[in-house]
Amino acid sequence: MTGYPAGWSVAAARAAITAGTPMLLPLLDDFDPAVRIDASYALATAADPGLTVRTAFTNRFAEEQEPMVLAAMVLATAETTRAHPHTPATAWIREVWQDWAQAPEVRLAAAIGWLCLTDEPAPDTLHTTIDVLATEERARAMEALPWMAAAGGNEPGLLRCVRRMLHPEQPEPYSDDPWSPRP
Repeated sequence: MTGYPAGWSVAAARAAITAGTPMLLPLLDDFDPAVRIDASYALATAADPGLTVRTAFTNRFAEEQEPMVLAAMVLATAETTRAHPHTPATAWIREVWQDWAQAPEVRLAAAIGWLCLTDEPAPDTLHTTIDVLATEERARAMEALPWMAAAGGNEPGLLRCVRRMLHPEQPEPYSDDPWSPRP
């Protein structure tokens, strides 16, 4: 604990990213998928009163071929929408997790994003989608997404999100780390 109020540091970071938005937006078109993912992650925290960032995510999503980058665009849109509610974006994210033409990583990102945006109970189709697609192998691959890496703990972030959002009755997995919470 540093004693520095977290709210101030978060606000300062958001202000800096918002000011840097014109420099970050072109990175969504970088040749390196990792750069596109990181640019999405940074831009998701920017204030977006003119919907410039959200529009850039939508445009890039329409062109993107890499499943992990598409998943990043969905999660970035969800994060932006959580901070700045936008009903059409929430509806779009719901459509994405229901779209069988999308890659599994994209559908999973959309399912998690939609759960973060709504108070509606998770429909059976969402449970089925996640149960079928959220494999251990896929969860480990999705650790390349900063959102999933940050959500992890004693398990891959995707699996932790699924457990906590859809199966809160399940206990935390055991860890021999002395600083981790015990079940």
